[in-house]
Amino acid sequence: MQKHYVEFVENLRASKVPEVTLGFWLIKILATTLGETGGDALTMSMNLGYLVGTAIFAAVFVVAVSGQMAARRYHPFLYWAVIVATTTVGTTMADFVDRSLGIGYPGGCLLLASLLALSLALWHRSLGTVSIASINSRLAEVFYWATIMFSQTLGTALGDWMADSAGLGYRGGALVFGAALVVVAAAYCWTNISRTVLFWIAFVLTRPLGATVGDFIDKPHANGGLALSRYTASLALAIAIVALISLLPQRAGRHPA
Repeated sequence: MQKHYVEFVENLRASKVPEVTLGFWLIKILATTLGETGGDALTMSMNLGYLVGTAIFAAVFVVAVSGQMAARRYHPFLYWAVIVATTTVGTTMADFVDRSLGIGYPGGCLLLASLLALSLALWHRSLGTVSIASINSRLAEVFYWATIMFSQTLGTALGDWMADSAGLGYRGGALVFGAALVVVAAAYCWTNISRTVLFWIAFVLTRPLGATVGDFIDKPHANGGLALSRYTASLALAIAIVALISLLPQRAGRHPA
């Protein structure tokens, strides 16, 4: 009886999202880069277009996030499968909004930033916090994944805007977002700024970093890229993600008792 009670209490406290460590951020950056190369492989290399690509990846996301929300405990490969799904659908969705709808990068970034802010505001209004340590209910999970989806899509649009319209190029864009992440890390180490605020800033910034790196890998030489195969790049990134998940400690974060 005591054993079952302890397991019950642990289930209440255990989170279905991972502890935020250096390994978490390494896998996150690789996942966002895979989202860019994988999304481009489907929409460009296969010539399916942004709308069809978004529909396909959205279906994959629905299946993956349904499995994640139905799970009782943290499962590393399931969690990161959902993250990769958000990066791929975020890539194709952002490209569709920016290019196919013709509103451009500034309009797309403004729209997506507004949706992200709205998601965070509704989350905070409903539950009183947007901390990942508070994800202990179905409603919190819904807000968590909606916020992640908007952040991934915004990151793609922001990365494309900086690399293309701002004239930084893919390498320049990657350096800018990488430097911004260093500033966030410094703020985490040496200031008292809210850890929740810093987490979401870093979460958003890793997406354009991955987007610019992914574009640098697979875009033509004429556009400043390495012109590597999108399929090969995507496979290599997927293998690296699986290896890191397998080798690095993967444990769930803890909710307050």
